[in-house]
Amino acid sequence: MLARARERIRAAREQDPHAWTDGTVLVLEDGSRAVVDHVEEPADDAGPPPPAEDAEPPPGSPVPDAPDVSAPPRAAAPGSGTARRGRDRSRGSLLAPEAAPRSVELDVPNGLRIAAAWSWRTIAVVLALYLVLRAAGYVAVVVVPVIVALLLAALLQPGAAALRRRGWPAALAALTMLVVGLGVVAGIVTLVVEEFAAGYDELASQVDEGLTQVQDFVTRTFPVTDGQISDAVDSANAAIVDNRDVLTSGALTTAATVGELLTGLLLTLFTLFFFLMDGRQIWLWLVGLAPAASQAYLDEAARRSWRTLISYVRATIGVAAFDAVFIGVGLLFLGTPLVVPLAALVFLGAFIPIIGSFLAGTVSVLVTLVAVGPVRALIALGIIVLVMQLEGHVLQPLLLGRAVSVHPLAVVLGIAAGLLIGGIFGALIAVPVIACGNVAGTYLSRRHEGPRPPQPDTRRAKRLVTTS
Repeated sequence: MLARARERIRAAREQDPHAWTDGTVLVLEDGSRAVVDHVEEPADDAGPPPPAEDAEPPPGSPVPDAPDVSAPPRAAAPGSGTARRGRDRSRGSLLAPEAAPRSVELDVPNGLRIAAAWSWRTIAVVLALYLVLRAAGYVAVVVVPVIVALLLAALLQPGAAALRRRGWPAALAALTMLVVGLGVVAGIVTLVVEEFAAGYDELASQVDEGLTQVQDFVTRTFPVTDGQISDAVDSANAAIVDNRDVLTSGALTTAATVGELLTGLLLTLFTLFFFLMDGRQIWLWLVGLAPAASQAYLDEAARRSWRTLISYVRATIGVAAFDAVFIGVGLLFLGTPLVVPLAALVFLGAFIPIIGSFLAGTVSVLVTLVAVGPVRALIALGIIVLVMQLEGHVLQPLLLGRAVSVHPLAVVLGIAAGLLIGGIFGALIAVPVIACGNVAGTYLSRRHEGPRPPQPDTRRAKRLVTTS
């Protein structure tokens, strides 16, 4: 038994790891080796009884069919008549007829693999956003009123919530805030239209005198003659006459959009009413469509974005009112006509940060220039620049704070992208979208750093679609 064990150990030591696997290597007495299919060992009556057929001897045991510690190919058990299968060494062997094919991934640098993975994922996300924007463009008559209603709901929802806390029914509180909002907007529009109609004759009478003053100032200050200015004015009039058809078609197109404007207005009011009455239930229904494990995080991200949107709308209205009041007072002292319409234009322009205020102020300066002369126009420009500086360095940091902290570069780029994608409306909603997306994305990326938010009770949500 010891002799057979020593022979097996020596055979295992001298076993070639790259040898062919179709057999078992035996070491003969003269030191040479032979490959056979299997080895029949004579039965040893004096040895211990063979183990049961279903029992596996431990490795290194002196039992004839026990495996070696280094796991070489084992010979068949005595009397079994079949050879034991050894480990397949042909894959990767130097003696194999042909080497296994090498994976292409091993030849690609790790940085290139990471860049490719990010690239196709980025392309997929950009393509998805493009398709969403194209789909929204086809149904812009529905999407735009919903977004406007959402912005107005951020302004009016705190008032409706306060009325409900006082015991008012949800429908009555929503209807009351809707009527209040409509009353304020209608009053402002009526005031602007009446002031414009009343001051139009005065503006028309002052334009001729103002243009004469501007012409005299230009000819005295710059090397330009009266004839050149007259030629430029005549060329402008000729261009207007030549493009009369284009202007007429544009007016007809504008008239054709009046129907869409009225439809959008009614849809905005309808959507705003239900946002004020059932906004939370509608959101819980949407959250209920998400997986249960992510509902709490989505609800908390939406809550933070909603608070950010409320802060943004309130701060923007405060800044717009400040700009309109102080610029309007300055124009009033300068004797500029149409002060109220110009102040209303400044108020609306303040909803587009940086760019809107600049454009509205430019219109005010031009009206002052043609109405009361270039000197007062320069004073109006100084007043507008001073108000813009107070807005940018005092009001916005004080009112917005850290809740809506967006870098000016992100604001300018976002407004430019919104203007290209959605026109004036895209520029209006660019900043709130960036602010809310920043808050929600920051929270979702760090959601595991704090305690888990409470699970929203989606069972309280009202179903938007029911079956009978």
